[in-house]
Parts: sequence; C-alpha cells; structure tokens
Amino acid sequence: MSGMRSSFRSGLIVGIVNTFIVLLGITNLVGTIVAEWFSISSKLLGAWILLLAVALWGGARAVRSTQASTWKDTSVAGLLAGVSHGVILAVLVGLLASLVDAGVTVREVLVQISPDALELLTFGLPPVVAALVVLAIITVGGVSGALLAYASARYQWQESLAAVWKNAQEKVIALSFVQGVQQFAYTRLIVYAVGLAILLVFPFFAGQYWNYTLGTVGLYVVLGLGLNIVVGMAGLLHLGYAAFFAIGGYTVAILTAPQFGIEWSFWVALPIGIVLAALTGVLLSLPVLRMRGDYLAIVTLGFGEIIRILAKSDALTNFTGGPRGVRDVAGPSLFGIDVSSEFHFIYVIILGIVLAAVITSRLQNSRLGRAFMAMREDEDVAQTMGVYTLKYKVLAFAIGAAFAGLGGVIFASRNQFTGPEDYTLLVSVNVLSLVIIGGMNSIPGVILGALVLKGLPEMLRELDDYRMLAFGALLIVMMILRPEGLWPSKRRAMELREATDQEASSL
Repeated sequence: MSGMRSSFRSGLIVGIVNTFIVLLGITNLVGTIVAEWFSISSKLLGAWILLLAVALWGGARAVRSTQASTWKDTSVAGLLAGVSHGVILAVLVGLLASLVDAGVTVREVLVQISPDALELLTFGLPPVVAALVVLAIITVGGVSGALLAYASARYQWQESLAAVWKNAQEKVIALSFVQGVQQFAYTRLIVYAVGLAILLVFPFFAGQYWNYTLGTVGLYVVLGLGLNIVVGMAGLLHLGYAAFFAIGGYTVAILTAPQFGIEWSFWVALPIGIVLAALTGVLLSLPVLRMRGDYLAIVTLGFGEIIRILAKSDALTNFTGGPRGVRDVAGPSLFGIDVSSEFHFIYVIILGIVLAAVITSRLQNSRLGRAFMAMREDEDVAQTMGVYTLKYKVLAFAIGAAFAGLGGVIFASRNQFTGPEDYTLLVSVNVLSLVIIGGMNSIPGVILGALVLKGLPEMLRELDDYRMLAFGALLIVMMILRPEGLWPSKRRAMELREATDQEASSL
C-alpha cells in the first residue's frame, strides 16, 4: 500500500513539474530550439522530447521511492506514476483546449499559452481526444522510465564497465580508479552536467524576457542556498535575510556608482560586498547566540527592518541615496569589454549558482555540516556531545550572509539601480518560502522551489496581486501533504518519516 502511495506521489510531483513547463511556455521554446538545430519545420518534436523526458524521470523516481525488486513491481510502480502524471497533464491540456474552443481568451491570464503552444500539446485534435492521447503518451513514458531504471540497477552496468577497465589496467591503478568513480555518484553528476549544459546554451535561443526571468530565478537560487545553510542545515529561523542582501547591493552601488566618486570595478566591489555581508552576519549573531526559535525569528526580522529603514532615512542619504536609491551602478567588464547586458549577466548568475551549490554540497559532507545538522536536531544534545554550538551559530550566520551579499551585488549591478524597496520583508519571506517548499537541506529542492515561487507570478501575471494568497495556500498544502518539501534531502525525508511513524504508533 505504501508503495502505491509513493508511486502516485512521484507521478503527482512530476505532473506538477510538467504543468509549470507547459504554463511557462518552455515547451514552445524548446520546440523552437530543436527545430532550429535540426532544420525541421515543426516544433512538435522538441516539445514532446521535453515532456517525455520528465515522464521518464517520474517513472525512474517511482522505482527508487518504492524500491521495487521485481519486473512486475517495477511495471506497476511505473504505471501508477505514469497514470497519475498523465491525468494531471491530460486534464490541463483538455481544459485549455476546451476554453479556447469556447472562445475564452486564455492569454489574458496565461500569457505563454499561445495558439502555437497549444497546438503542440493537442496535436491539432479535439480536446477530449487530445487529452486521451496525452494520457497514453505520458503513461508509456512513466512505465519506460521505470523499466530503464530497474534494468540499470539490475544489470549493474557501472560495475561491468569498471571490471573491463580493471582488466585493462594494472590492479592498483584500476582499483583506485574504480573506488573513486563508484564514490562519485554517476547519475547525479550526469544530471547536473546536462542541466548546466542546458543553462549555458539556453540564453542564446531565449529572448530578453526569458533571460531576465531566468536571471531573477537564478538570483533567488543563490539566496535560497544561503538561507538553506542557516535554516535547513543549522536550524536557525531567520526572517531578516534581506538585510544581508541589501548590504551587498549598497556596497557595489557605493563603490561603483559615479555619484560617490569612487567608481571601482565590479570585480573589486564583488568580494568586498561578500565580506561586508559576512561580517554583518557575524555582528548580528553575537547578541542573539543564546536565542532560539520564535525569539530568534523576531530579532532577525527586526534587524532586517532596521537596515531597510536606515537605507530609506535622511540620516544616510549621502551613502544610500535615501528613498530615491542609487542609480548608474556599474556592471562587470572583461578585458575592457562591457558584459553587463542581460545576455551576459545570465552567465554571471549561473557562475554564482554553481559556486553556491559547490560550497553547499561540500558543507553537507563535511565536519562543519554535520555539526550544523546535529545542532538543528537537538542543540542541547549536540552541545553535550562536544559541539561548540555558539561558534557554529556564528559560522552559519556568516556563510549564509555571504551568499546573500553575493546575490545583492549581482542584483544591484544587473538592475543598475538599488533602493530600499528592493529589500523589504517580502524578499525574506520569498526566500524562506522557496526553501521550505523546495525541501530544506536540498540543493535540487532549492532550485525547484525558486522555479515554482518565482515562476508563479510569470505564469499568472494578471493575478500577481494574489501572490501572497498563493504563497499561503501553497505553504499550507505543503505542510499537510508533503512537509519535507517537493525535493527533500534523503536525510530530511527520513527524519520526518520516522517522526510521522512514531506519532502514528503512539495514537
């Protein structure tokens, strides 16, 4: 029974992913890219390659979550995941096609659902027939993904390749190579490499709108990875994260904008902004070291508001520009060439994401990261076992603040402007929300959370006034149905599952 629930849950998750892919117009974009690469007239191939790839991933995910050990169990898991995924996508496609046939102007709300984009999904068929075709295709994709995942684990192709290599080389060299490769997480590296390659190629084919949107999501990924260290890894509830974001933005503004007369290079201001934000994190942590939970959240919230009000006040107008902010913030340049356009800036943001992800990954597997997680689970027990919690709290605040400073420097430079309204409480709430919804202590979860929470206003642009309502509803649903997040770390999911089982057994 639990295996069926896990399979359905995997299908629902990838169904939500494909829903966002459709509503954000990514299918149309990928279809255009593939059509240009292979010189074909139809965008249909590229669009459905993307949707099927997600379906294959959903089937493979269902096998891993249910730990299926036979071909029969694997097929059932893939079928359940494929059907639940297919139903979501089929209902979406059928509903959109029916609304268009009824004369409803869908693009007034869903700006990316153009007639061309809808035709890619329906194959030009009537709504009901198109929905059935979509259901069949996604179901087949889910079963295929499950069988491929099972075959890969069953026949252990990785070990076979390692054995061939071992026979071809000297034993000592081969043994060290095999051990090193086996520890390197093949699948995860391949996924990350493919994702990075897509990100590097994407800006060449995307227009200014998509580059700007992707850049905004990327900045929130950097911020989310930083807050994930503080909240997800160390367990310190922080509601004033926008303060460190502001320090990074105002640092690059003061050091590079013409009105202050310093006019240093962006690359010089970048490390200074990161260091100043980290030092501010240390200074904030000192008076609140012994606070926990709600008290810590209230103090950090107040700190964030103090920084915003100071930036807006007349007392610091000479440094912050007051309510008007600072204009003409300089962008980066390489070898005398200006690379501050929206196209070039996306690569600066990608570099920041890679840097933040690598640091976070190394922290998770280090002694420092284990100390953070021990402190998150039970601070008193961790201190009893020899973890100097005061020191690790300071380090967590400093590292998280440094990430926020990095995001603030890039944000202000990309916009060529910074002002107090860029660093409101809503920024801190947004970053905390994406960490919780995506999955605490999970790098892919933070990325997925940023895509969901920053893609939602773009998907429903006309309903932007109801964004906070959507945030609240999504948080409530997540806490009830999936408290560990959309893509949690294995450790976090296991902890919450054990806690749920203990509560159920005590009733």
